[in-house]
Amino acid sequence: MTKTLTKHGNSYALVIDKPILELLRATPETPFEVVTDGRSLVLTPVRPAAEERKFQQAMEKVHQRFGRAMKKLAE
Repeated sequence: MTKTLTKHGNSYALVIDKPILELLRATPETPFEVVTDGRSLVLTPVRPAAEERKFQQAMEKVHQRFGRAMKKLAE
């Protein structure tokens, strides 16, 4: 998908389409972390600490259960 910037006062804005916001489970109130390497821009929704812990715990379970298989697939 290619997007262009939109004039917004003295600045420019990038409009994020509703289906993308739904995929990210983001609302207009969701804060985003903005990271750049000088060439690319990465926007990541900031999640509450409790939700982040829950996600990390789920990832640990996946790693425990399928870690060896994932490593073999990566090779």
